[in-house]
Amino acid sequence: MTNVLSNPSFDDATRREHLYRGDVMVYGASPATLALVDFTRGLVEEAFGERDPETAQHRMDVGEFAALLAELKPRFIHHPRCKELLPAVLEERGCDPERTYFDVPRLRTSTSDDYLTTGIAYAFHPHRDTWYSAPMCQTNWWMPVYPVTADNVMAFHPKYMTQGVRNGSRRYDYAEWNRTSRFSAASQIGKDTRDQPKPEEPVELDPQVRVVPEVGGMMVFSGNQLHSSVPNTSGRTRYSIDFRVVDIDDVEAGRGSVNVDSECSGTSLRDFRRCSDLAPMPEELAERYDGVAVVGATR
Repeated sequence: MTNVLSNPSFDDATRREHLYRGDVMVYGASPATLALVDFTRGLVEEAFGERDPETAQHRMDVGEFAALLAELKPRFIHHPRCKELLPAVLEERGCDPERTYFDVPRLRTSTSDDYLTTGIAYAFHPHRDTWYSAPMCQTNWWMPVYPVTADNVMAFHPKYMTQGVRNGSRRYDYAEWNRTSRFSAASQIGKDTRDQPKPEEPVELDPQVRVVPEVGGMMVFSGNQLHSSVPNTSGRTRYSIDFRVVDIDDVEAGRGSVNVDSECSGTSLRDFRRCSDLAPMPEELAERYDGVAVVGATR
């Protein structure tokens, strides 16, 4: 059973326990999240110039649109301002900056009516982040940059929090993906040829849960939660920010969601930086997760 909790008042440790069991948290806009939204909008609107970013897809060739995103998204990801704004968001939500580590934020786009659903604007099939070498203690934080509707957000498929799905994660190695596939996203137009972990049996999409936060509102869920991109029929391109978070105590103790079906190898933990000073995840901890993804299967 998945519960959607609005603005819960409990502390971060209690929140993580709820997330590991499959609950979803929703928070309203706050000063720190709105600062991140304002910064992101500035980059997006600068890139699109006089065009409205939400409707520009209707007036741009798809190749031109993909090329623009290929320049915009890395600029956002690696901008030093993000490394200042994200820790402020997490600290505002009660995370201990000395124990909390985050990965760089991603600027996601979901175009309408199948305009661009591959590569740089990949429309995600049902998946867990843990199929992509994320630790079982990873939590995902997601927020819209412009208003969203139920027709352009994401869907959760809660029955699979405790039920495995036959999938292709056994072929996924994080280091190999970074070496051969991550940087080819912009060239994947029309058909995405990269081998990504996908279900290898039918997935029942219903019942599903769709959460529609306000601009600057934050949705938080487990990286082990099965979720997918909703087919965008809104007529507008959706822009959102997401980033991943781990607590180092849970990394060290192997706490997290129960692993029901992930067989990938390698780990994304070396991408995480500490909120307080941007120090990397200790190598000795990352090394524990380098094998097949079974670490974190306890609570």
